[in-house]
Amino acid sequence: MAELPSGLLEACVVVGVPSDKLRDLYQLQQQSKLNELPLLEAEVLQVHAPPFVSKETNSSQSIGPAFSRVQRRRSFIKKKRRDRAAEVLPNGETTNRTEASSATEDISVPKDLDLIALPQLCFPDGLQLANEQREDSYHFLVFTDLFGNRTHGVVVQYYRSCLEGAVQNGHRWNSSKSRLYTPFAMCVISKFPYYNALKDCLSCLLVQLRPARQADFEETIKEFSAKLSLVPLPPPGQLHVSFNLRPLNVVLPSREDQDSPVIDIDLHLPFLCFTHTTLLQVLSCLLQEQRLVFFSADWARLTLVAESLLLYLQPLSWQQPYVPVLARGMLDFLMAPTAFLMGCHISHFDEVAAVKELILVNVDDGIIQSSCSETIDLPAIPLAAAESFMSRAECLQLHYDLELCHLGAGTDANALRCQRREWQTRRNTEIQNIALELVVNIFRGVQDFLNHEHRVFNSEEFLRTREPADQSFYKKVLETHIFHSFLRDRLNRKRDTFSRMEQNTRNYAHRYDAGVIQTFSNLLCHLPGLKFPQKAVKVFRLPEFPPPLAYHYVQNYYSDMVSSLGKAINATPTDESALLARYHYLRGLVNTVSNRRLDALEDFQSLYKTDSDIFPSQMVKSLVDSLPEGERLQADKRPELKRLISQVKRDQERERARNGNWHEEDAVKRFKLPKKYMQLGEFVKCIQESGIVKDQGTIHRLFDALTVGHQKQVGPELFRVFYTIWKETEAEAQEVCLPASVLEHIEPSECVFKLSSSVKTSRGVGKIAMTQRRLFLLTDGRPGYVEICLSLSRFLLKLRVQGRKETFEANLKTETELWNLMVKEMWAGRNMADQHKDPQYMQQALTNALLMDAVVGSLQSNKAIYAASKLAHFDRIKMEVPMMVPKTTAETLKHKINPSVELAAPQAVDVLLYTPGQLWVSVSMGKVMVFDASSWSLTHTCHVGNARLNCMLGVDKDQIWMGSEDSVIYIISMVAMVCNRQLTEHRAEVTGLAVQMFFSQKVAYSCSAEGSVMVWDVATLQVSFKPTLCYKEELWSVCMDSGEVCIWHIKDTTKPYHRVALQDCSGCYCVIKVKNQVWIGGVGRSSTKGKIYILDTERHQILKELHGHNDKVTAICSAEDRYVLSGAGKHDGKVAIWKVE
Repeated sequence: MAELPSGLLEACVVVGVPSDKLRDLYQLQQQSKLNELPLLEAEVLQVHAPPFVSKETNSSQSIGPAFSRVQRRRSFIKKKRRDRAAEVLPNGETTNRTEASSATEDISVPKDLDLIALPQLCFPDGLQLANEQREDSYHFLVFTDLFGNRTHGVVVQYYRSCLEGAVQNGHRWNSSKSRLYTPFAMCVISKFPYYNALKDCLSCLLVQLRPARQADFEETIKEFSAKLSLVPLPPPGQLHVSFNLRPLNVVLPSREDQDSPVIDIDLHLPFLCFTHTTLLQVLSCLLQEQRLVFFSADWARLTLVAESLLLYLQPLSWQQPYVPVLARGMLDFLMAPTAFLMGCHISHFDEVAAVKELILVNVDDGIIQSSCSETIDLPAIPLAAAESFMSRAECLQLHYDLELCHLGAGTDANALRCQRREWQTRRNTEIQNIALELVVNIFRGVQDFLNHEHRVFNSEEFLRTREPADQSFYKKVLETHIFHSFLRDRLNRKRDTFSRMEQNTRNYAHRYDAGVIQTFSNLLCHLPGLKFPQKAVKVFRLPEFPPPLAYHYVQNYYSDMVSSLGKAINATPTDESALLARYHYLRGLVNTVSNRRLDALEDFQSLYKTDSDIFPSQMVKSLVDSLPEGERLQADKRPELKRLISQVKRDQERERARNGNWHEEDAVKRFKLPKKYMQLGEFVKCIQESGIVKDQGTIHRLFDALTVGHQKQVGPELFRVFYTIWKETEAEAQEVCLPASVLEHIEPSECVFKLSSSVKTSRGVGKIAMTQRRLFLLTDGRPGYVEICLSLSRFLLKLRVQGRKETFEANLKTETELWNLMVKEMWAGRNMADQHKDPQYMQQALTNALLMDAVVGSLQSNKAIYAASKLAHFDRIKMEVPMMVPKTTAETLKHKINPSVELAAPQAVDVLLYTPGQLWVSVSMGKVMVFDASSWSLTHTCHVGNARLNCMLGVDKDQIWMGSEDSVIYIISMVAMVCNRQLTEHRAEVTGLAVQMFFSQKVAYSCSAEGSVMVWDVATLQVSFKPTLCYKEELWSVCMDSGEVCIWHIKDTTKPYHRVALQDCSGCYCVIKVKNQVWIGGVGRSSTKGKIYILDTERHQILKELHGHNDKVTAICSAEDRYVLSGAGKHDGKVAIWKVE
């Protein structure tokens, strides 16, 4: 049986006092034997849970026709009507109820729903009878199971006259004299927190219950529950669902995306309850996982405020016990030793305050205190983030009445409600942005201290980057479950709201000081994609509800819904793919619950081309597994369904393989110093986890340096000393404060990484400072700046002053040999960087020099300098291999970038693509990196499938198509920077892509390894075979195992009419035409270095031969015919930018 999607209703429960108890109490009251009305124990009276109808025949093959999972039930309570074989109806007639009683004897509930505590929660103050009618009262509940899954409930307490219309011993009670009223609680339980919507539903139910007779009470509630069970939940995105429950139109808002929660509450309520300072204190307590208790005289306010505060912390998720409403009989829960968030009535304040170590939050008065004092002694949220939050919060408009000043009185209740809902949606969006900015400001830069390969977080180094005043806050937060869960998502590279905002603002927050963060706050209004502007929302209105307890009426209702969704799909333009996806998803749900399995699969298949992010994998898997033999044969005859079923099987195999490593995706480790001797492999892992360096080649050289004259293993004490010196040097460098007169001589990005002791020089006493770009003297006394020219091949205490002929001399004493090594390495790196137009060489040389410093400091022996020389990588290369780059290459080469700079080893560049302002680089296993074409800085990283990409193509302004080895064409949105559409028609790996205008229609071509070529309508993503390729007169071809270019006439393809032999070339891997030139990437025959050959298209002659890579050239692309970009194999892994002449 297929697993069904969760619907709006899990169960509807009625809680109150059994009629026999009421009868006794009423009798006592009439006899004046009740001095005061007692508190009664509430009981579950009714439980209504789907499915409410089923097909009379062949039910074993039927999927339950309601939006809830069909599952085993357990009997909850026996109805107490066994002893009443006959009952007198209100009209005086008698009827045999045995048959009806047996049909409803067992009240059953879903197995995951535990109703034992529900009566107390529905009446948290106790069930109290009344002598007069009381106002209806609503409150909200949250249930959490052992696995942390939450279920939500909305409760209304409704007073009804006792024994109204009741009959006893054949005589009707005279209810007109009754002054006794009893409360009933109706609780609607849902998997999702639709608080406002379910409150509206219960309001509509009360309209029906007030005039209803007692005999119709249960049936009315059952029919109400059955209607809610027919309501499908909207998919994530900008499509809401609405339905008419009379007299109100009820709207179910959708989640923003797959990982976001449903928000159906008024998020501004905490701002009305607390000052901004108090609000930040409460959030700080939540982040530090304290034992918090909220108090209010209004039960509803407790849950709404608590839920809002937890939503403020998104995407961080509260992991501790959470009970926002505690009944009076549950106060012993507050003795729990763990962190928790609970809510109590204000009348219990003094009793609860006697419990030690609690944080008490009075929601009504906006006060926070501890149970020990009237203040709280906990670290506050970091000052810079807090000030930014308060400045943004000051601008919020929180009073809806101000919006109505210019409007007249409305006469349409639903129109007024819609207007209020739109205002609330805007406020919620603003508050979400402000809260997200707070979270980003607090945890900015966490990912810089993560090692994804070993799943390690270097907490000590993260703390070093925080302000001293904020250290105590971070030390507490870093030990919490909420932060551990957050780290796990970062290590899993989860693409959520935090990662998007953090990445968008990364370039504006290089430092973590208050000034930068305040500047960031001011930039929010100007940065693209940061404000997360609200997208246009569509609302799909469900058909009018049928009689919900008749099977054929329910089936007709589903058919009407499918028809309405079909009309919506046909009326939606093809370029609105996200909206089309939501309509298909919704129709797939309806087809699933109405047993149209193949139609449902076809709808879900269409999500690949519209928005694969909302593809319901588990539901589709369940559907495929439940297909009967006949339907499976029909599916095999429909190509799109056959592809889908094959895809599901492949996904299942991958899932099984992944399940073997599930613990790895959940693990988060903290870096710890080693406690035993380490061989090379363990040393590499330890260094990478520490964050010192990731490059394996550098780590191997460091291992050789630390083990000079010893066994090839590094002891824990030696590593501790080395690590301490490295971190101390790093901290000292960060503390160097350069005067303004010096700062004006260096670039803003430069930092002092090494500072000598104070030495005597020919230009006065001072310290020699080394940055990643230069050496200079920082004079003592009156601060001065003297730049030292690195023009000598040896550093013998004599250097030349920049711009002067005289020699600069410095007496470095015992530091002489170390500085000699470091400066020679920096000099060699600087030369290589200049020659190869690759600034990465300079950065790597700096790392080598700093490692030399740490090695000398940790060894403290006569072999220390020799050991440090093992790290002089570029100085040694200079001696072994000439550094000069051929003149032609030097003149053509403009710049180099290294996509593998943050990786442990270089990765081969598989594909390159230039789009206006951006360079797209594909490396191993579907990883795509996007660089800004003006600064060549990395702006985005995403993963496209799990296989190597073979080709990329910019199809239009917002679509990048990527052909993969897994036979799928992935489509990335350049605006949203997400990959949520796929073309799955190819049966083998996609090897090529092209685009062409065919009259007014843009078409794309794709080919795959088995030889098929498909033509696509770009607008609809449908395969079309009408257009034909427009060929030039010539076709140029190269081969991976040949150094020869073959040129063919299109009209005669029997043999090439011209061949060009490429000198010293063993194979070619890529080719591109730029202007009147053809650029060919290959590999040399006499060496394994990459080569690029430039040929003239007219004369078929070689114009240039370029040497810019240390491995074969695997990818090549053009940037507006002004530049050519080339990428190389894994032994090089870099991208070179060449000038086109």
